[in-house]
Amino acid sequence: MITRDLMAPLMFGGLIAFMLIGYPVAFSLAAVGLFFGFIGIESGIFQMNLLQALPERVFGILANDLLLSIPFFTFMGAVLERCGLAEDLLEGTGQLFGPVRGGLAYAVIFVGALLGAITGTVAASVIAMGLISLPVMMRYGYNIRLATGVIAASGTITQLIPPSLVLIVLADQLGRSVGDMYAGAIGPSIMQVLLFCLFVFVVSRLRPDAMPPLPASARTLQGWPLVRRVLRGMVPSLVLMFLVLGTIVMGVATPTEGGAMGAVGAIGLAALHRRLTWNLLWQGMNSTMRITAMVIFILIGSTVFGLVFRGMDGDLWIEQHLMSLPGGVTGFLIAVNLFIFVLAFFLDFFEIAFIVIPLLAPVAAKLGIDLIWFGVLLGANMQTSFMHPPFGFALFYLRGVAPKEVKSSDIYWGALPWVVLQLILVGILIFFPGLVTSFVSKPEVQDATKIEIQLEQPAAPAVPVESSPGNTGEEKDDQSAEIERMIRDQK
Repeated sequence: MITRDLMAPLMFGGLIAFMLIGYPVAFSLAAVGLFFGFIGIESGIFQMNLLQALPERVFGILANDLLLSIPFFTFMGAVLERCGLAEDLLEGTGQLFGPVRGGLAYAVIFVGALLGAITGTVAASVIAMGLISLPVMMRYGYNIRLATGVIAASGTITQLIPPSLVLIVLADQLGRSVGDMYAGAIGPSIMQVLLFCLFVFVVSRLRPDAMPPLPASARTLQGWPLVRRVLRGMVPSLVLMFLVLGTIVMGVATPTEGGAMGAVGAIGLAALHRRLTWNLLWQGMNSTMRITAMVIFILIGSTVFGLVFRGMDGDLWIEQHLMSLPGGVTGFLIAVNLFIFVLAFFLDFFEIAFIVIPLLAPVAAKLGIDLIWFGVLLGANMQTSFMHPPFGFALFYLRGVAPKEVKSSDIYWGALPWVVLQLILVGILIFFPGLVTSFVSKPEVQDATKIEIQLEQPAAPAVPVESSPGNTGEEKDDQSAEIERMIRDQK
């Protein structure tokens, strides 16, 4: 007979087996949860009434206002992917950085960061830069592996830079404010860009032939024409960035409202670039519908699995193992990030966020870890899921738009140094949490010793007034009624 202590490990193993078979994750989660739930009911180790909370939890998912921001940001990214903004940014910054070694690589990194702060989706950044920058980099003698690596890595910065969908989901699962999560991600995003630029600088000095500057014949814009070309791409981007990020971080708008303004702004940019067509809107809505449906189904499946798993004391099983790790908080963070890194080879970031994070968050809170720091740290780790050979989605996107002469092996080998840089960022965040927490506003703490409590003195009871020639019968009745009311109040 299966004991209660074995149910949680068996559920975890069963879930891994389902996913290794290749069955869809959303249905795997629900199937494993219900299967072990019925076994537990028959064995008398799981209470049937716990499943009565399932419909209410599913309704809670569908009524969650925060999750409504996901289709808005997805639609915004889908429209911006096709509106021509990336072309203006890449052409202007490419001309600006062209005279220096590795100039095109610097341009790709900065444009990737800027697109990440606008679109919030990896596909939009990688596809746009792969179509525009990769042929130019190959034409002027860039090393294939370095060129493909910087394009794929710059696209994945999107997962860490607000308004990332990853940060929205993590904020929801950790029970924290999206605005605080966005503010906490500012420092790590800047550090990620600096690490990438430092790597390009070192490589351009050690191997100047791998990242040559643009020849003078290719630098067609100079002076004011170049400034106008750069501003043409930058100004609309900065305005849209303020509409989305500025309003959310300042607390003026909720994430849902910020996403709605971003979607309207994306349509406006498409109209400005004369790309606004019914076909563009249809493709954007179709992509948004598919991604939103996937997220909701995974979330419902993880809710079913999580309800049964906790009913089997699976959360206590996870907590017992994680709390006993050597090294305290640092050991816990290192072990968790290694676990997430390995899971990212096989699972999408949505799946990791909905399955694993709810199990890790209570343990992190008990260890006294700031959950904003914890969430941003895991977000930085999960961006490697887009770069892992051979399953990284960024590599697939780039393979789809790269010229035929680019080998898949070059794309995979080119991604490895950038994965190492992303892991270096994770290590920096573990040992220097101030990169996250210093950007998050702390609530004002009042000194309890200086708090004064002032109580209003109760009014003295009224004394009955004797009758006098000047008192009428009506005044006596009023005084009697007042005395009776005060007696009732005292009782």
